[in-house]
Amino acid sequence: MPTRRPTQRDVAKRAGVSQAMVSIALNSSTTAPVPVETLQRITTAAAELGYTPNRFAQALKTQRTMTIACIVPDITNPFYPALVRGVQKIAQDVRYDVITMNTDGDPAREHQFLDWAREGRVDGVIGVFFSLRATDLRVLMDVDIPVVRLESSAKHAGSIPIDDIYVDNRAAARAATEHLIARGHRHIAMVAGKGGPEAVRAQGYGQALAGIKTEPWIVLDEAFNEVGGHRAAMTLLDAPKRPTAIFAANDLMAIGVMQALRERKVAIPAEIAVIGFDDISAARLVSPSLSTVTQFQDRMGERAAEILLKRLKGDRAAPGTAEEMPFQLIEREST
Repeated sequence: MPTRRPTQRDVAKRAGVSQAMVSIALNSSTTAPVPVETLQRITTAAAELGYTPNRFAQALKTQRTMTIACIVPDITNPFYPALVRGVQKIAQDVRYDVITMNTDGDPAREHQFLDWAREGRVDGVIGVFFSLRATDLRVLMDVDIPVVRLESSAKHAGSIPIDDIYVDNRAAARAATEHLIARGHRHIAMVAGKGGPEAVRAQGYGQALAGIKTEPWIVLDEAFNEVGGHRAAMTLLDAPKRPTAIFAANDLMAIGVMQALRERKVAIPAEIAVIGFDDISAARLVSPSLSTVTQFQDRMGERAAEILLKRLKGDRAAPGTAEEMPFQLIEREST
């Protein structure tokens, strides 16, 4: 027969304290102080008894799930698991679980997960949204669920209690293109998938070309991955005049571009240079290694979690915040 599950009352009896003190000591969401010696007795008693909190009972009592949703557009893109890992690193320290939701950048799925969150299944949301705007997210504010967005363009704090973290993708794309210009390239093409950060990265690319009075040459594909990069590169290679350099809107597309160039026996970077965006782990492993732009996605995830947890413990109705995060150009063999 199964043994009875230890309760807080059992822990309190063994530790020689009140059940209320056990509840305070083992509840990560409370800020009430517990004497060090008392806390040690409680945690020792809990370990000896094999006590683990009943998350379901706690949720009913506190109206908190101790769970954060991390909503991303493409979990197969290595950029996003690194981001989620950063969120989890901070969340686990305060006993929050992290659930990752994949939308495929589909507006319908983004709205679907919005409705899912409204049902009270999570305490807060960290998201990379391709279609949802601040006004769409008001429905979460109405049910006291804070949101931190990770954005690809500069944001300004507003009255709506939504917190934004952003990397200036326009400036980062301009830096990547200027890197190619500094290498002597003047016939520079860009490949990108439709939607998401494509628009602001294209703007940065265009700004860099304006400095040398060269017209942009952008090839868009439905897929923001290796397949899309491969198809876009084939289009460029079949053009009457080939580019001497290609800026890919993310590293997966850049890897697809490099595959197409190898298939056509085009030397990288001697004949066509390639630069990507995101600095996924594979960027260092492909041959030649890929020049790219890093957004420090682990740190972005950590900072998003820090801001969300602060909102969960503080004033959820306070005006929103906007915080810029850094980027860095990484020069490797492909350029």
